[in-house]
Amino acid sequence: MTHLPEKLLTGYHNFMHGRFEVESDRYRRLAQEGQAPDTLVIACCDSRSAPETIFDAGPGELFVLRNVANLVPPYEPDGEFHATSAALEFAVQALKVKNIVVMGHGRCGGIKAALDPAMKPLSPGDFIGRWMSLLAPATEAVAGNSMMTTTERQTALERISIRYSIANLRTFPCVKILEDKGRLTIYGAWFDISTGELWVMNKETGDFERPEAG
Repeated sequence: MTHLPEKLLTGYHNFMHGRFEVESDRYRRLAQEGQAPDTLVIACCDSRSAPETIFDAGPGELFVLRNVANLVPPYEPDGEFHATSAALEFAVQALKVKNIVVMGHGRCGGIKAALDPAMKPLSPGDFIGRWMSLLAPATEAVAGNSMMTTTERQTALERISIRYSIANLRTFPCVKILEDKGRLTIYGAWFDISTGELWVMNKETGDFERPEAG
């Protein structure tokens, strides 16, 4: 009997005799010196949209924060437990990242659940429902648009959620101060799982555009 699923053990074996073997010096250096990534990526938990894969990042290059629907809650120093806020605080204050990228993606399960009026809580705690209520005003506006198809409504809310998270990022004093000083830059991006296309948010207009190749 193994203590991990066989697929994971096989993957680990491949890692040790592949990437780790090739980059062992880099891993040792990271272990000794610590991490110093320039960029924090706030992404969804979805197994199909891993930032390290999408951006072809090596060990130590990205600090990744993943949660349902890549949401950032507003700044609330209320003594409760805030995993997303804690990771954000560590990235900005301790690691001193220079960039924050909020990356949403197509066919997001959290966004789909938020738009589905028939969706029932998955447990008595309704943790996902509570979490997705961060988008309630936008969800109600998009869901009520009968001129859009179901797919169009979902894509629209996926992208709006990125703007919401960016707005909430700026409620954190440490983020706002550093951004105003030009020491921190915030970006928005949306990844299409089916095509592999990455759309980047225009900082001036808020529109999502395909970046030029290369």
